[in-house]
Amino acid sequence: MSEKQLDISIKNSKNILLISHINPDGDTLGSMCGMYNLIKDNYKKKCDMVIVSKLPSVYEFLPKIENAKFIENVDLSREYDLVINLDVASIDRCADAKILFDKAKTTFNIDHHETNNLYAVINIIDPSASATGEVLYEIAKKLNWKISKDSAICLYTAILTDTGGFRFSNTSKKTMLYAGELLEYGVEPSDIFQKCYESKSKDMVLFQSYCVSKAKFTDDDKIAYTIVYKKDLEKFNYNGDDFTDGLTEKLRAIKTTQVAFVVKELNSTASKVSMRSREKDIAKICSAFGGGGHKLAAGAVIKANVETAVTMLLEELRK
Repeated sequence: MSEKQLDISIKNSKNILLISHINPDGDTLGSMCGMYNLIKDNYKKKCDMVIVSKLPSVYEFLPKIENAKFIENVDLSREYDLVINLDVASIDRCADAKILFDKAKTTFNIDHHETNNLYAVINIIDPSASATGEVLYEIAKKLNWKISKDSAICLYTAILTDTGGFRFSNTSKKTMLYAGELLEYGVEPSDIFQKCYESKSKDMVLFQSYCVSKAKFTDDDKIAYTIVYKKDLEKFNYNGDDFTDGLTEKLRAIKTTQVAFVVKELNSTASKVSMRSREKDIAKICSAFGGGGHKLAAGAVIKANVETAVTMLLEELRK
């Protein structure tokens, strides 16, 4: 039913906006560009895309990503007929684009996070899906949409990256089936993998090695964490890309680690947390600080300096 409402809304809308979440990853960007291409190919309509923070250079290959606008270049007074959020677990993850979302005549929230609080007029949420890209591909199948190679590349990228290259526990039989089907549209898996995982800068690789080398272990090595200071980023010529991407997984890969987290200094009173677990439900841990995510992969922003944030997280984990 929700899929049919989406079809009707797109047909009846003269102007459409697609929104990705702050600090964008492969799923939100792949899903946004995938939806852009699907709308263009199936409805012959143009729509706008907005990125609310810096675009990681690793995703510059996504088809039509060059048509996306950064939030600072968007007219926030504009009213859209239809706004679709993609992979945005909570409305605050839109940052300044929330203004455009709130003014829209119709809003859709397409996502796969179990912590999503259904904030749109129409919500299409599937917590069992590995990625929002998987949810969107299923929508395309149900609506019999034409899927171009460009759309397939975007959706495959979304699924690939949110499963960590099909390594994470959210990878299901359906995930692999859908990924296989997307290859039929011309996706070259080795090419996409190389672009997503083997195109990091030397500075980023050296930075992550440095962070791992100063990691700390506690609770019989069951908890591993590292702190990222602003001065660390500057030391390694930080260029705005997410230098911490994949860092938490490196700590979780240690045999004894049950929970791993990275605490990144935003300023003297705010810290960004990325957490990964083997079994423990860390979405609940992060929700205690206003964050959320998935059972084994979650994050939050804690209103405290990094040292205090670490103390708070360790206390919450040990409860």
